[in-house]
Amino acid sequence: MLTLDLIYRASTVLQDVIRKTPLIHTDKINPLANNVFLKPENLQVTGSFKVRGAGFKISQLSDEEKSHGVIACSAGNHAQGVALAARRYGIPALICMPAGAPISKVEATREMGAEICLVPGVYDDAYAKAMQLNEEKHMTFIHPFDDEQVIAGQGSIGMEILGENPNIDVVFVPIGGGGLASGVAYALKTLNPSVRVIGVQAQGAASMARSLDHNQIESLASVLTIADGIAVKEPGIHTFELCQQYVDEVVVVSEDEICAAILALIEHHKLIAEGAGAVAVAAAMFNKVDITGKNVCCIVSGGNIDVTILSRVINRGLMKGGRTTEMVIEMPDRPGSLMGLCSVICRHGANIISIHHERNGESPDVNSCNLRVVLETRNADHVRDIHIGVEAAGYTLLHGK
Repeated sequence: MLTLDLIYRASTVLQDVIRKTPLIHTDKINPLANNVFLKPENLQVTGSFKVRGAGFKISQLSDEEKSHGVIACSAGNHAQGVALAARRYGIPALICMPAGAPISKVEATREMGAEICLVPGVYDDAYAKAMQLNEEKHMTFIHPFDDEQVIAGQGSIGMEILGENPNIDVVFVPIGGGGLASGVAYALKTLNPSVRVIGVQAQGAASMARSLDHNQIESLASVLTIADGIAVKEPGIHTFELCQQYVDEVVVVSEDEICAAILALIEHHKLIAEGAGAVAVAAAMFNKVDITGKNVCCIVSGGNIDVTILSRVINRGLMKGGRTTEMVIEMPDRPGSLMGLCSVICRHGANIISIHHERNGESPDVNSCNLRVVLETRNADHVRDIHIGVEAAGYTLLHGK
């Protein structure tokens, strides 16, 4: 069974494996909270907390088990943790990864010396393949979340948070399969039962939230989210029971909210977070629970984002935060109309990024046209002021976001 002694032992073993990630104070995430702190596991060895659980689990294997090597399945972060720990102990590692896993994570795992098996589908398909290969090769399977030694390794984060700041009131923790949330929640609640632990899932992969709501483990038909590290169809048996007992509430965040959180971490703290790593920050930013006057900690669980999608993430984050906006405006198709609209936008202090003009074939007014305008703006209030100004000047706002 999971015990505080096991988590203490994991913390001791991991001292020579992991990097210390001190809390970072921020006043940029949510002004309603008394104090907000980030636990930057994106700065961890391999760029993710996963090395904790994998490192502790592998350290506890017998010499005979080590001689047969280890096998794992992962969307990327657990893979790197297993590969690094296996290399440290000089044992072979075989990792099954979803074929759609970010190339950067696949290559990083390969560079650590692990053998890679790409499997069509998502995490759960990679898991099934790993189980099949495990029977054939008789290696030791290192589960990414539903293993008590792995959970204990992740729980070392909870001990570190309270060790550095015993006055924390609320901790936001990402949930995929639930290993991180289980370990952190167990450690926090055992050391200080008054701490509220809030699990956070992506809206497109809320398997734990659904399971807890229905009081039984349920499997999603599919998952779709930018937070690939927590895109899990079904929580684990151990993690479900632990989250039931120790996690106070599970909330979900949208894709736009995740993108906005990634952008906030880049802009305000110069921290790169992947989708899964930013969900805890998103929950605090968008007030998924009341944190007014509370001391809050957000676990930034990983930073291994695929750089090829980073620009798209930033653009969505800018849109969600009101830093850019797109409007479709109907106006008379005659000389001077565009100049008049530009004057309105100029008076409101927005910067025009792009304009696309097209004749409007659906309007009753055959002399009208549609203008698609993308603007650089300050915030959501600024966007609303521009909308009001455009309509007050006699233009028809067909669409604005």
